[in-house]
Amino acid sequence: MLEAAKLAWDDAIELGERYGYRNAQVSLIAPTGTISFLLDADTTGIEPDLALVKTKKLVGGGTMKIVNQGVPQALKRLGYPPRHVSDIVAHVGENNSVKGAPHLREEHYPVFDCAMGDSPIHYMGHVRMLAAVQPFLSGSSSKTVNMPEEATVEEIEALYVEGWRLGLKNLAIYRDNCKVGQPLSADKKIVAKAEERPSPVRRRLPRKRPSRTTSFRVADCDGYVMAGEYPDSGELGEIFLKVAKQGSTLAGVMDAFAIAISIGLQYGVPLKAYVEKFINMRFEPSGITDDPDFRFATSVVDYIFRRLGADYLSPEDRASLNVLTTTERTRALDGGVPLVSNGHGQPGAEADSPDGSRLVVRSTGVDAPLCYTCGISMQPAGSCFVCGSCGTTSGCS
Repeated sequence: MLEAAKLAWDDAIELGERYGYRNAQVSLIAPTGTISFLLDADTTGIEPDLALVKTKKLVGGGTMKIVNQGVPQALKRLGYPPRHVSDIVAHVGENNSVKGAPHLREEHYPVFDCAMGDSPIHYMGHVRMLAAVQPFLSGSSSKTVNMPEEATVEEIEALYVEGWRLGLKNLAIYRDNCKVGQPLSADKKIVAKAEERPSPVRRRLPRKRPSRTTSFRVADCDGYVMAGEYPDSGELGEIFLKVAKQGSTLAGVMDAFAIAISIGLQYGVPLKAYVEKFINMRFEPSGITDDPDFRFATSVVDYIFRRLGADYLSPEDRASLNVLTTTERTRALDGGVPLVSNGHGQPGAEADSPDGSRLVVRSTGVDAPLCYTCGISMQPAGSCFVCGSCGTTSGCS
């Protein structure tokens, strides 16, 4: 290959002297990454290695780790004995850094600086190296100036100005992680131990426990909610849902959903968090229910968690979520009840809950459904909702 390259160059000179040159470069530095892979070299010319250990994404999928082969040679030139060299190389392979390596003196750390990693070469160093070789090239160099991920617009602007001042014909930069996927990356070894967290503990229910079964109907969908409780506290510990016919897709999905909720409750997820997330979910079947406390539901899940919230949450939690029974809504919307702040900077009303405590209720609930005739948001009217545009109600006369 070497002899062929010499002959090709001799032919180019002879032909150029005879016929002249047109649209050609006498000398330049081509893309260094491609050439280095072809030659199985860590780097070529003035391009520093990306990292001592770098990860390359393969075209067909997967990754390949590439370890710099020049580290042992450099250590040997610096006078380290073979047994020290092997210890240092092992440290580099594990940590992708020479810092903290056994036997290696700190004054030798800069010898192993790379384009990226925990001790990168400053990006202006790349620019000055390009400027050093530019006078010897009729073209330019395809070397990349690597910049850290936190590089600012002003720093990039200053870099280009400096390249122009030094007379560069070409200047290409690459800011680390500026692409979702980049072909080469320098993985940093995480040396800090992850914070030890206690393992979650599942609080199982006893073999015999009290439960509460509620039958419901949402639009044309019938179902049952069976709620198991902890005997000592009465807290909700599990739910079973039976919806539609056994073996149907909806029944299977609701069974799996109930199991997931039950396991979460037993591992300590607050019921309030579930209620807050699942109320107001909208999908079919939805519509009028047979529950006097919640006459309209936007979905089966919306109804189930309103019912569970009403049965198991404290009055304060239910008031903050606006999950109220008919009695509580009637008292809250009574004309004689003054409006007060609900603690969130919004107007509300005070009402007495069935257990005698005071509730703070928002005057306009965020759970008001959309009118199923014209589509605009309905307004509370007693224990139901009415559309201010077409007059449709959610079930009240």
